Amino acid sequence: MPTIASKGGQQLGQQHTITILVENRPGVLARVAGLFARRGYNVDSLAVSITEDPTMSRMTVVCTGDAYILDQITKQLSKLVDVVKVADYTDMPMMERELALIKVNAETPRRGEIMQLVEIFRASIIDISETTFTVEVTGDVEKISAFEQLLRPYGIRELVRTGRIALVRGARTAAQS
Repeated sequence: MPTIASKGGQQLGQQHTITILVENRPGVLARVAGLFARRGYNVDSLAVSITEDPTMSRMTVVCTGDAYILDQITKQLSKLVDVVKVADYTDMPMMERELALIKVNAETPRRGEIMQLVEIFRASIIDISETTFTVEVTGDVEKISAFEQLLRPYGIRELVRTGRIALVRGARTAAQS
């Protein structure tokens, strides 16, 4: 992963993908988010979902920062009562995906151009109106960002992205990381 730099040229750190396996209970997300906030750490992306075990949820957190502070946060997360396992996937071979829904202006003369982009990016048009298409696209962060940039000239009316979700490659699971 690349190092992110600020305007002054100081290194802010590396982008990290952390998965947190937690007990599926009310208030757990608030406690985890509170820990990041207390440390003054910004969360770039957060996705939470139930796992194959309905009593457990998986949080995938993407944040940027230096390794020392991230190590401290990981240790603090591990101490929370409802946290079962914390894993930093940053240096592990992983699969990652994101989903985006993009509502774009689609005036009649330009619909064909947009449909070609949708096909090239293996996206899907999931809603059509007289003046717009709503497109669903999945892939890695770079693919989603590239598709978004190519749609910008047509006029994006609305955009929502899920945030990154990730799994370690191979047979290893989050509980084993």
